[in-house]
Amino acid sequence: MTATLDSVRRVCDVAALAGGETVDLLVVGGGITGVGVALDAASRGLTVALVERRDLAFGTSRWSSKLIHGGLRYLAKGQLGVAYESARERHVLMTRTAPHLVHAMPFVVPLGTDLPALPGLLAQAGLVVGDGLRRAAGTGGRLLPRARRISAAEARHLVPGLGEDLRAGLVHWDGQLEDDARLVVAVARTAAAHGARILTYTAAGSVDGAGGEVIDQLTGAAYRIHARRVVVATGVWAGALSPRVELRPSKGAHLLVRATALGSPSAGLTTLVAGTTNRWVFAVPRPDGTCLVGLTDDPVEGEPPEVAAAEDGDEAFLLDCLNRSLRVPLVAADVVGSFAGLRPLLAAGDATTADLSRRHALVEDPETGVLTLVGGKLTTYRAMAEQAVDVVCRRLGVDRGCRTARLPLHGAAPRAELALLAAPGRLVARYGVEVRELLDFATGHPGLLEPVAPDVPALRVEFAWAVAREGALTVDDVLDRRTRLGLVPAWRAAAAGYAEEALAAFGPSVPLVGSAPWADPVSAPAAAAPAADPDVGSAAVSSSRRGRSR
Repeated sequence: MTATLDSVRRVCDVAALAGGETVDLLVVGGGITGVGVALDAASRGLTVALVERRDLAFGTSRWSSKLIHGGLRYLAKGQLGVAYESARERHVLMTRTAPHLVHAMPFVVPLGTDLPALPGLLAQAGLVVGDGLRRAAGTGGRLLPRARRISAAEARHLVPGLGEDLRAGLVHWDGQLEDDARLVVAVARTAAAHGARILTYTAAGSVDGAGGEVIDQLTGAAYRIHARRVVVATGVWAGALSPRVELRPSKGAHLLVRATALGSPSAGLTTLVAGTTNRWVFAVPRPDGTCLVGLTDDPVEGEPPEVAAAEDGDEAFLLDCLNRSLRVPLVAADVVGSFAGLRPLLAAGDATTADLSRRHALVEDPETGVLTLVGGKLTTYRAMAEQAVDVVCRRLGVDRGCRTARLPLHGAAPRAELALLAAPGRLVARYGVEVRELLDFATGHPGLLEPVAPDVPALRVEFAWAVAREGALTVDDVLDRRTRLGLVPAWRAAAAGYAEEALAAFGPSVPLVGSAPWADPVSAPAAAAPAADPDVGSAAVSSSRRGRSR
């Protein structure tokens, strides 16, 4: 099978499923958890269908901190098991499955007069334990150097914007993800290469022990997918299909600021939240000239919104925390974008969301047998999927072991091979060895290696590839999930015109909108094209960011 996701494949997959094909597993949800389950099952030889009511990575998965971290933040809460699992899965991603998407990043904890003695000691102790977990996970010091104390001069060399009261610093290394949505797409395409049927814009109205009722959002056709087992992996929205699952969603807001405002750092900055002993805010340099600032942790009351947003209060909180460690304070004009994501935390009595565990849970409905996979975090998606598919295999009565710990994702290759690729660095970091195919594709279409617009960090070939190979069906899919230009409103606005051109030039070669022979004329809604994202203009950018140029 091929890893290509395009309209032709979609039509064939829909025809097979709507025509009565029975699969071993139906997965509901196209975030990192859902595609992880689909890949694990398909790589074991199970037949798999995955449905997602919007696009891949539409929900929580694209709003992460874009870090593949070893779980230091969990050590302070005594969650040693979660921290070790994180360190182990970080090792898998960095060395075997996605070395093209994850690279080492140093982080500096400044030791200044604003950091009380106790949190400083706890931070040092945590780094020592974290180093032990790194070694236990098998990650060598050449890939992730050991944590150590550094001088004020060295700390300022890594983060030039640090304040005048700096006495020294602590430096430790962790994994930085090139982009979270690209990880989701890579996992989904790898699953497709193993035969999984990946259907975006397909909403599951209900599920039971023998499959689910779905509606094709593109054609309006309603049909049933027959499956021997069902896994629901819809994150904070799991309650819609699995009402027995209790969640306490938490909102994590982030800002994007100009890297020059921090002196163009080469390391991440981690600073303590005032009045706490183990809660930290960070600023991490990105390859696009910005720094990602995060993270808030606030409970979400009521029904979770489809797309969360960073509010003015979130911005004020994050800037205030970060400014305590900076020589020149950041101001609102330095912020070029913002976003927020919702964490599907498991309910635990009266605990605040900041104190809830990041453990995951696999809940089986005793009446239907439907499995719901919730909780967890992006770094440990593979381990979560392995546990779920282990249960699926037991229920199916098959004995097939997990392969994903050693299965490279589409585009992955050893770092030595990646370093030899003769291609723009951005393309290698985002596509790995698949960059060879991108360049071949570009040679047949003059102009594709040009920027999509002045001062926008993306090439035209990325737009064409998103449409031709990666399942992008709308302008929003291209801008907000495949290239991530939507994180900065000015970039999104500049590139939107070319996204439309790319869809017209490289888009569907077969009709996607219209009636279908299996459509239920009673229950199917009127045919419609995919609805525009509710966050058009900035991909969950708060209103205060709209129109702000870089």
